Amino acid sequence: MLAGDANDEDVALFDSEEDAGKRSKKRKIRHPVASFFHLFFRVAAILTYLFCEFFSGSFIASMVTIILLLSCDFWAVKNVTGRLMVGLRWWNQVDDDGRSHWVFESRKTSGKQASDSESRIFWIGLVVCPGIWVILAFSTLISFKIKWVPIVIMGVVLQGANLYGYVRCKVGGKTSLKNMATNYFGQQFLKQALSKEEPS
Repeated sequence: MLAGDANDEDVALFDSEEDAGKRSKKRKIRHPVASFFHLFFRVAAILTYLFCEFFSGSFIASMVTIILLLSCDFWAVKNVTGRLMVGLRWWNQVDDDGRSHWVFESRKTSGKQASDSESRIFWIGLVVCPGIWVILAFSTLISFKIKWVPIVIMGVVLQGANLYGYVRCKVGGKTSLKNMATNYFGQQFLKQALSKEEPS
């Protein structure tokens, strides 16, 4: 072997060290407090609903606690975590004529981009929790726990509204979700039909 030369440099094979540096930046959570509260209120509301009978015999105290957690979640996700974690926001605006206009915005791609970890946390929390509330709503109806129905409906509505608003932000405020779903399923059907026709 040759002795070390003065011009020797440690060069990364295929720029793997640079890629690793970029990946670590994308995986780093830039807003840990927002990420925590994005999940905290959602999970706390579900856990309170599931275990409130073990800790408190008072239906009113449980109901108020769950509704406060759901309200805090709605406000935090709509006004803080969506903007910070994925660069999306939505709101309703009433003009001078009294007509209501829904506004859906997304951050321009030239600015700061959300980290992959934050984006994953945001979307998983946004999609999974309303699904859990829907399951809880059906189980409440099936078990005839009528006094809990308004609470689970509140969970479905508040978390479903945020899900709908952020999906509209993501796909574009002008795009109809029905048209987008129809186009997606049409493309999948076409791909499947063409793949069956191609000889192996």
